[in-house]
Amino acid sequence: MQIPNINRRKISVLLKENKRLDGRSNYEHRPIHIETGVSNLAEGSARVRIGKTDVIVGIKMNVQAPYTDHQDEGTMVVSMEFSSTAGERYEPGPPKMDSIEIARVVDRGIRESGFIDWKKLCIESGKRVWSVNVDIYCINDDGNAMDASALAAVVALKTAVFPVYDEEIENVSYGEFTKNPLPLTSNLPLTMTFYKIGDNLLLDPTRDEEDSSDSRITLAISAPKKDKMINAIQKGAETPLSEKDLDEIIQQIEKTYDLIFPDIEKKIKDIVK
Repeated sequence: MQIPNINRRKISVLLKENKRLDGRSNYEHRPIHIETGVSNLAEGSARVRIGKTDVIVGIKMNVQAPYTDHQDEGTMVVSMEFSSTAGERYEPGPPKMDSIEIARVVDRGIRESGFIDWKKLCIESGKRVWSVNVDIYCINDDGNAMDASALAAVVALKTAVFPVYDEEIENVSYGEFTKNPLPLTSNLPLTMTFYKIGDNLLLDPTRDEEDSSDSRITLAISAPKKDKMINAIQKGAETPLSEKDLDEIIQQIEKTYDLIFPDIEKKIKDIVK
């Protein structure tokens, strides 16, 4: 959606001075609020607010036959939807391309980081495995729904436990929970999306900033054994990024990760005990 040119020019001029309409610097995030246990029927759930952007994620687990090329591994399906209340651009109906892209990016970050131990989701090799369904629902979009969705998905997975399952009759008792957590590793992925407006890069855009952007790139970062690793990359929009842009992004990734990850990790640990 296009915003008035006068607003776009104002955003671009301020960014050249490392300033933004809300007073932040280019790489400064809005406050991040994390909440869990927002659904009493889901196997795990979380709500993340970044500024006014508000995302809810629920985890549901079921039992199915494994994929033929992963006979002893569980699987995962990620879906994403913008509520019609999320903004005036959204209407009821099937997910549009923006929702589908967010779901795929979140899926890739979780999958490629190795955050879930897939083999521990196997019940009987070649016959039955657990499938993890990650349902993302944005109820208010004021920019950066991509990163908010990814963070909410990770937090929801951290809270997830297995439902009661009777192997003899192959029945999942939904609404009845064990105390067995989802098998996760320490490779928690943190997603960062860099947007380019004119010649300037920024993180965590508002809705107007996101609409003003010419290009974006999303990176999922984890730190196995303290070494930061890029697990997945997704380029968005048609305008290319220069080599200089990519150099700056790589440099900024580590600074931003070190700045916000410890706080996010602490919030998760305080909530998930």
